[in-house]
Amino acid sequence: MRIADVLRSKGAAVATITPETSVAGLLTELAVHNIGAMVVVSPDGVVGIVSERDVVRALHAHGADLLRRPVSEIMTSFVATCAPDDSVDSLSALMTTNRVRHVPVMENGRLAGIVSIGDVVKTRMEELETQQEQLQAYITRG
Repeated sequence: MRIADVLRSKGAAVATITPETSVAGLLTELAVHNIGAMVVVSPDGVVGIVSERDVVRALHAHGADLLRRPVSEIMTSFVATCAPDDSVDSLSALMTTNRVRHVPVMENGRLAGIVSIGDVVKTRMEELETQQEQLQAYITRG
């Protein structure tokens, strides 16, 4: 299965935030959208990604003052990305190797979606269910 198939079923909408947004603003957006990470964009395109994990680590280091600081201070600037034609298997390997749970999908230099580890697990579960149904049909038909 390809990343494009995952996006087709889940949708390609991506919640984004600017580097200047405060961490408090980030937390509000994460809660509003019920998501665990946001892609950080500037007029030049994708400049980072910031997750709940980034907030927790920075909160431990800086305390409540962190909430007034800009997202640019805690975001991850190196963004592991994938393309719509990539396989879910290659994305799983990328997530494991880079220890990330959210991967933006880039197409022709533009943000085309985002895939989370939850999306990957859901895809795997659907594939296993389909295989099980096919095996059961094969067995019962003889």
